[in-house]
Amino acid sequence: MARASSIPISQAHQYEESVETMVERTRTGSKGPLIIIGGGEDKEGERVILREVARRLGGGRLVIATVASHEPEGYFEAYERAFVDLGVTDLAELYVKDRAETLDPSKLDLLDGAAGVFFSGGDQLRISSQIGDTPVEQRVREIHERGGLLAGTSAGASVMSETMLVKGTSGESYRIGDVHMAPGLGLVRNMIIDQHFAERGRFGRLFGAVAHNPRELGIGIDEDTALVFEDERFEVIGSGCVYVVDGAGVTHSNIAEAEPERSLSMYDVRLHVLSAGDTFDVAKRRPAEVPDVGKSHAIERTVI
Repeated sequence: MARASSIPISQAHQYEESVETMVERTRTGSKGPLIIIGGGEDKEGERVILREVARRLGGGRLVIATVASHEPEGYFEAYERAFVDLGVTDLAELYVKDRAETLDPSKLDLLDGAAGVFFSGGDQLRISSQIGDTPVEQRVREIHERGGLLAGTSAGASVMSETMLVKGTSGESYRIGDVHMAPGLGLVRNMIIDQHFAERGRFGRLFGAVAHNPRELGIGIDEDTALVFEDERFEVIGSGCVYVVDGAGVTHSNIAEAEPERSLSMYDVRLHVLSAGDTFDVAKRRPAEVPDVGKSHAIERTVI
């Protein structure tokens, strides 16, 4: 399924700027931005997150990839209504039932000339297992590498990380062996992403994921909240929070010794809570607004 129309004159200049930005990113070897959404984004009100997606497209074509859903009917139409009101009129739906369809030239043609790809929600394992290491994934990566936008919500957010959270119990303390992970698309490194975070009480399972992979930051994203990631930094937008769990300084964890039904214990975990407008430097593993990590450590050592 595809929708297409000419670009209105009022958007022509914006579209030219978007093309120029993509050309410059290609010339400098800079990848495009990622907009990683915790799910439940507003589609009818202010639409802060979808508005940012539209702005980054600059009038170019957006491909809505509904691959994560076993029954995709209705997903495209809901996003079509929301995006058309925001001036995104060149839209197409990409769905593959199985890996064989990723070889279909008509599927690949949908991605030709696209300014961005938006992965909808569903089951993240469907995305990685059905398009991973296929021509469709290669085309998506090419769009990103030449400066195009990639966005994903819910399952489409989780699949962006190299190590992907697949499932785990929500709303209770983490039990050893309760979280299940798999390789994601690896569009971002050194991060494990979870979504619908505060709403579904997923703190325990994110702590568990970080205990398994302390070199990677655990990123929990609330509903109607997103992080805009580019150049090893991200900024938070939307109505909720983004939680960053850093296990690099952990001094003890029972993840390797404990029985599967025992609760996790982990000492000296660092947690950051970020809201709209806050930025985080992934390379430095610090909020960008903190000028001196030494001062932060000094505060911890202060005895009152």
